[in-house]
Parts: sequence; structure tokens; C-alpha cells
Amino acid sequence: MSFFSRLSKVLKKPNEPIAGKSDSKKSLKNVKKAIVHAQPKKNIGFDSRPIVKSESKQSTVVPDNIIRDAQSKAREIILEAKDEALKIREQAEKRSRELQERFSKAQIEHERKTHELDRKDAVLNEKERFVTRIESEVTKSKTEVETIKKKLIDKLEDVAGMTREEAKDQILKVVEKKSVKEIAQKIKESEAKAREEADDKAKEILIEAMKHGATDYVAEYSVSTVEIPSDDIKGRLIGKEGRNIRAFERATGVDLDLDDSPGAVRLSSFDSVRREIAKQALKRLIADGRIQPSRIEEYVARAKQETEKVMFEEGKKLCHAVGAFNVPHDLMAFLGRFKFRSSYGQNMVAHTLEETKIGIALAKEVGADVDVVRLGCLFHDIGKVVTDEEGSHVELGVKLLKKYEMPKAAIDCVAQHHEDTAFTSNESVLVYIADAISGARPGARYENYDEYVKRLETMENIAKDFKGVSETYAIQAGRELRVIVNYQNLSDDETIVLAEKIRDRIKNEMTYPGTVTVNVIREVRASAVAT
Repeated sequence: MSFFSRLSKVLKKPNEPIAGKSDSKKSLKNVKKAIVHAQPKKNIGFDSRPIVKSESKQSTVVPDNIIRDAQSKAREIILEAKDEALKIREQAEKRSRELQERFSKAQIEHERKTHELDRKDAVLNEKERFVTRIESEVTKSKTEVETIKKKLIDKLEDVAGMTREEAKDQILKVVEKKSVKEIAQKIKESEAKAREEADDKAKEILIEAMKHGATDYVAEYSVSTVEIPSDDIKGRLIGKEGRNIRAFERATGVDLDLDDSPGAVRLSSFDSVRREIAKQALKRLIADGRIQPSRIEEYVARAKQETEKVMFEEGKKLCHAVGAFNVPHDLMAFLGRFKFRSSYGQNMVAHTLEETKIGIALAKEVGADVDVVRLGCLFHDIGKVVTDEEGSHVELGVKLLKKYEMPKAAIDCVAQHHEDTAFTSNESVLVYIADAISGARPGARYENYDEYVKRLETMENIAKDFKGVSETYAIQAGRELRVIVNYQNLSDDETIVLAEKIRDRIKNEMTYPGTVTVNVIREVRASAVAT
């Protein structure tokens, strides 16, 4: 309670309710007025009673005891106010002293930090001057060294009678001529060391990869021949004026050949999926016996739906077999087309399953990203089943994978698995190796004879381009190139270097499955005939 509120409470009239601020001021004014009128007056005459002055208005008389009480209360309140004021003053002085002490400490700390910064600034300035002086001396020394070097080079050129570049070329020729033996020796040592350290590990990795690549999937070649119970069926397939065969070829998009072989009907189309749909529809038509255009369209539509389901299930089965579980459904359907597609006589489901298992095993051995290698192997040939666009299977596969937003690392593996572009990762190299292992193993696929002969001739001609080569032979289906050199034209050391050069040209200029071993033979033969 404040000082004024307590004072107004004490001075209010008896039985008077406590009013607001304006009422309190009015009551205090009345009390003061009553105190003034209550003071004793001087006596006049002989009457001892106080004479009360009469006024037009009746004055208010306040009893003495109320005045004394009010005065007593006022004194008490004044004393309390003085005590409170004293306490406030002491607290203010105490707070002032505390602030003064804190200010003094802060000022001292500020002066200390300022002094420290000044000292550090002086040290830094001194170091900067020292570094600048050192840099100036180093620059001056470099200039002097370059000047001296140029003078010495000019002097050497004058003495030798040739320029710097001419002397460099001459030295390189001499060194190259003298170091052929050293190079050959180093090549031998490196090859021996590599074989010693790598043979066991390489065999272990390849055996393990082959073990993982073993599959029980039977390669299914797309058969375009349907057996018929009798040749009478051929006439019913042709129909009146050829309407049935025209309806069949129009609905399926394949050519129906009825003349080549008895007891069978041949289906001809570049699209293996269309050929499969036609095969299933033709079997159902023959079994039904009611061969007519409306029935043909019905069976073809049904065969198409069933084949799409089979392709999706085959794609799903292939993905799950290699551990790929988040492949979009449309890509699974594309992979299912591998069931009806062969490459060089090798079924693509079998090839993809085998290659992916080999690639995963190799990735685990060398510490590569297994998931990237898995997807790269799985999709590396997917462009071969894209038949509605033009382009190589690599380009079509990359375009299809980008459409479905597959990981970029996997797309790079697909783009680089035939070395159309440079390898950008270890995973791309592993996909390339796995594809080569699966395609080049014995019995995996067959090759066109003309292309096979052309590849062997190209390999032999590359070796014949080198000086000193007398005969070349490509053997073991192109996996070994045997080169016979003239011993009079090349030394033993030069023969080793020649093998390296032939190997590099074959690697850069040819495409071949597996590996090619270059064996360069230099021997001296002496013969004598006794008669």
C-alpha cells in the first residue's frame, strides 16, 4: 500500500465509505479546514467560554481526539516514509557502487585486450615485413638463376654446334637405342612378378565367378515351325481364295509359309515376339479346327494377352533371380522379351542371368558397387528388344533406361559395355568383363563364318605391318596370334618390344571376344645334309 493511500485511509471521516481519488482529496481538505477552526481563540471580557464566530454557513467542528489521532497517524506515516526513502537511497548507493566496480573491471579488461592486440599487430607487421623481404630476395635469386642458366645454355649450344632441341633428340635416340635391352629386361621382370602374384588370385576369382554363373536355365531358341497333324490343314489355313492366310498374316504381322516342309508350317518374322504370338495362335486354331477370319482374330488377341503375361512373369523371374527387386514393371516386361530372343544362337535370358551372376561375383571380389554392376549387367542388352525405333542396341538401351529414370551409374555401364565410349568407373569395366566371359566361353554362341574369317585376316595383317615379321598365324579361333620374325632383322630384346606393340594395336583397332595372346617367335635354324 502506498504512502498516500494509507494517509487518505487514516484521515477519512467515520462511517464514510472509501471513495475514489477525488473523494480522498476532498476529505483531506475538510480535515485541514476543521483543524484550523478548532484552534483556541483569545478570550474577550470575563466569559471563559470560547466564543465561536458565527458565519453565514455553519462551520464543521472536529473533536480533539480525532485531530490528535490524525496527527499521530500522520507522524507515523511520515516516519515510515522516511525509513522507506532511506532504504531506497541505500539500495541505490549500493547498486551504484556495484556498477562502478563492474565498470572499473571492464575498463581494465578492455585496456588489457587493447594492449594485447597492439602487441600482436606489431608482431604481424614485423612478420609481414620479413616475408616481403624474403620474397623479394627469392624473386631476385630466381631472376639471377634464369639469367645464368640462359647464358650457360647459349654457351653450350655454341660449343656443341647444335640447338637445345637437336641435342635433346640426339640424346633420346642414343638412350633409346642403348635401353632396349633394359626395357626388355624390365618387361620380363614385370610380367614374371605379375604372373607370380596374380595367377593364383585370378584363377580363384574366375573359378568363383564361373561357379556363381552356373545356371540351370535351358537355352530356348525361338522356333518358327509348327507341326500339323496332316497336310489337309494347310488347305484350311489358306481358306477360300486365301482369305484365312491373309487374315492370319494381317493379324499377326508374320509370314506363313506352307510349301517348304511337309507336316509343318513355317512362321517368318524378324520380331521374335510376333513370331511367338503367331505360333501360339496357330496351335490353338489347329486344335480348334474352326479356321475362319473371326476365329483367327480372336485367337491372336488371346495369344497376345497371354504372351504379354508370360513376358512380364519371365522378366520378373529374371529380376528376382539376380536380386533386383525395385525394377519398374514396364522394364520387367521388356526383359521378359529375352525369353523369345537369341543373340549369336545364345538365348538372352540365359546370357543375361549368367553374365549378371558373374558380374556380381567379380564386384564382390574387387570391392566394387554390387548394385550398380547388377543393374548394368541386367540391362546391358535391353536395347535389342526395342523394335519400334532405329539405332544400335546400346543407344536404344540407354534411351529406354533414361526414360524410366534409372541410376546414372547403371546407364553408364550399359553405354560403355561395348567400349563405344570410354570407361568412367570400375563398375563399367566389370560389366564389360562379365559380358565377355559369358559370350566368349566355349559353346555359348556361334558366329557368322564370313565375319569370323575377316577378323582372323585383320589380326594377321596387323602383325605383318611391323618390320622384321615374316609369317603370322591366327590360331585357336582367334584367341592366339603366332608371329614368326626374321632373326637377322630383330634381336631378342627387340622381339619382346614387338610383342607389346602388336598387342597394343590389336587392343585399339579390333573388337574380339575374350582375350588374344600374341606369341612372337625368333629362332635360328641350321641344317646340313650329309651325302
